[in-house]
Amino acid sequence: MTSTLTWAQLRDLKCAELEGAADGWGRSSNRADAARDRIEQQLLTGLRETQEGEAAQAAVARLRQLGRNFQYVYTECGLLRTTLNSLAHEMKTQQRVLKDALDDAAALKFTVHADGSVTYPAGGEGLVDGAPLRGGTAASNGLPGLVPPSGLVAPNPNVAKAQDVADRVAGAVRAAAEIDWRYAGILRRLKAEEGLKVPDATWKDAAGDAAAVRDAAGAYLKDAIPRDASPAERRDWWAGLTQEQREEYLAVYPDQIGNLDGIPALVRDAANRDNLSLLIGELEGRDDEKSATQLAGLREIDRQLGAGTQPPMFLLGIGDEGNGRAIVSFGNPDTAKNVAAYVPGLNTSLDRDFAEGDLKRARDTAIAAQDIDHSSAVIAWLGYDAPQTPDGFASFAVMGDERANEGGRAFSDFMGGIVETNETGDAHLTAIGHSYGSRTVGAATQQGDGIPGVDDIVLVGSPGVGVDNADDLKVGSGHVFVGAAENDVVTKLPSKQQVAVGAATGPFAYFVGDVMDQGDDDLWFGKDPASQAFGARRFPVDEGPHLVGPRGVSIDAHSQYFDPERDAVSADSIALITAGRSSEVKMEEPR
Repeated sequence: MTSTLTWAQLRDLKCAELEGAADGWGRSSNRADAARDRIEQQLLTGLRETQEGEAAQAAVARLRQLGRNFQYVYTECGLLRTTLNSLAHEMKTQQRVLKDALDDAAALKFTVHADGSVTYPAGGEGLVDGAPLRGGTAASNGLPGLVPPSGLVAPNPNVAKAQDVADRVAGAVRAAAEIDWRYAGILRRLKAEEGLKVPDATWKDAAGDAAAVRDAAGAYLKDAIPRDASPAERRDWWAGLTQEQREEYLAVYPDQIGNLDGIPALVRDAANRDNLSLLIGELEGRDDEKSATQLAGLREIDRQLGAGTQPPMFLLGIGDEGNGRAIVSFGNPDTAKNVAAYVPGLNTSLDRDFAEGDLKRARDTAIAAQDIDHSSAVIAWLGYDAPQTPDGFASFAVMGDERANEGGRAFSDFMGGIVETNETGDAHLTAIGHSYGSRTVGAATQQGDGIPGVDDIVLVGSPGVGVDNADDLKVGSGHVFVGAAENDVVTKLPSKQQVAVGAATGPFAYFVGDVMDQGDDDLWFGKDPASQAFGARRFPVDEGPHLVGPRGVSIDAHSQYFDPERDAVSADSIALITAGRSSEVKMEEPR
């Protein structure tokens, strides 16, 4: 287009050629994606299984770099495709506006000139002599709706109609020129770096490219994403898209699709792996402490994804909002007969500790569960902002219900998505809550009829779950299992009322009250889940290290429930429940 757009140029624009070019970039994107898949699913897997030594390690590193290069090509070509399709979409909208205006002009026998002015014929009757009033020409002044007043000055009825046509023609041309200018800027920045390597700095640029295309493609793609729909409606929406539409959403909105409950696990995994690279590139450009902390967690997750560990990892969610989001499944939750989701608790955030520690808990549980029933998957679910204490476990006063209630709603939606995408027909689902995560699981059970699809609930290291009886968790008291170590201080927290009394007697009494139970069944968030009054089934666990020992204060008793080496009895019990074999779990007396 020329710098000064005319309505004739807009009318004659062949949007099909833009869409054809978009298809070509789409084919290039798909080829790059297929090449990346072959590297990651075939070449790297085969190399790891058959070769060892420094040479093999070097080859793996080179192949991983090549895979990242293809991922970059896939991303940028996909962005080009969507940019061109979105440009065509917006231009066709203005072409329709122009066509309607030209059709109206033709029907009224008006003439639309090259400059957009509109000549109209004589019409109406003069107020004095009754003769037809002469015709004329109307031109848009850029302010639609401002027409000459009626009466003695300009009573010709064609004046207002001609002015309307002129304004619509000018408006379509003006909007098209703005669209042309906006997309020209986006296309200019969509260019690859020189050379064969794709360093983090390039991914930073790619993140900026994606953001620009997302802003431009809002009406074309983003507005149709069913964010407020149910998981079932989202599943149906995705199933109803064409393959080309799916590819565009994955290329431009991996952050949206990857975190949408109800979308199949394989799709979410592909989207989130792409978004992970974009997030790493985006956070690389920041120098604040939060970004550095999250970047360390993202890099460790990326390392594990690239290591090809078993069970296979599926990245079901990733994001930098709040304290960070990460949902990782060990095993495919859509094809497994047994699916467990583990909700971590106090002080958990997207950092290296989560990526190393919490993911290990889920992986250890998945390995043990698959030894019992190979069709099992275990998910580490960090889909909410867990409370963060400023000084570790020195005070639990920061623990309120708000984070649990918000997280409970999100967890309920997530499990609803698992129900909709699981292909086995009647999967056995388990919700596992640790520490404050048990309170979050408890809050999730209070949504509607309970957590969708969940058959069993496991609570370990719990400060209470917000209800006073196991039956209130809506799976039946016989399906609520509790592990509470003798030396786990969190399972012996006093009630809030007891802390208030302690605080009234002085700072020392407050500290003691904040970490020691007063001898009854009341904890911070209600009845002790391990108590007889609560009515759950308690399985044996190791007592854990004492709070105060030779090496000082230790809270390790709170963190070893999933560890097959430090607490094999507890880890095995959780695995049996996960695999649907809770009848084989040995029980002990409640407190």
